[in-house]
Amino acid sequence: MSGELAVKLEGLTKTYGTGALAFQALKGIDLSVTQGEFMMLVGPSGSGKTTLLSILGCVLAPTSGEGWLFGEPLHGRRESELPELRLSYIGFIFQGNNLLPALSIEDNVAFPLELRGSSRRQAVAEARDVLSAVGLGDKLKRHPNDLSGGQRQRVAVARAVAGRPPLILADEPTASLDAETGQQVTELLKKLSTERGHTVVVVTHDNRIFHFADRTVHIEDGLLLAAPPH
Repeated sequence: MSGELAVKLEGLTKTYGTGALAFQALKGIDLSVTQGEFMMLVGPSGSGKTTLLSILGCVLAPTSGEGWLFGEPLHGRRESELPELRLSYIGFIFQGNNLLPALSIEDNVAFPLELRGSSRRQAVAEARDVLSAVGLGDKLKRHPNDLSGGQRQRVAVARAVAGRPPLILADEPTASLDAETGQQVTELLKKLSTERGHTVVVVTHDNRIFHFADRTVHIEDGLLLAAPPH
């Protein structure tokens, strides 16, 4: 880890709704994540994990407080300004993998790279490289429905790390996998992130993978219970 910050949040809040129907999902979050860190965010359902991940992923804007992503401010931006930050900095891994069934796995990985501005040739070359790294180099033309659940999640890991976005966000990446496959996918993500220099934040309930984390941070009722300063 470099010691420089990937994420810095100060007094961050998020409120849904207004007036009597307002619900405060985050209640003043202070958090720093070091570049190169592999952090897990854990807590019960409804604790604010997904809201916090959505703000880090530039999907939602905070209601108040301040936040920075590799020095870029998250606060004071309209939500319409967030997609550009998301494309520049974030790779996502979802619980349901969110692969496009009509595309080959090669194209599932290459397509987001083309959205970021890579040429078709560059995108395909990078897709083949990362799919080989996750052990699927012999299945480039297969479609997601031809693969096992574990293989589909490996494609999701490849898509997230392709193009080397500095921050990888994973939302319950092992929830639909058996214990052994979940361990393998998490170990693979840890290995690739270390080799390629990604910062990783994983939201998870899966205590079988906690040992892969450099640090585990607990959130409950919109508040962090353990976030050691850097």
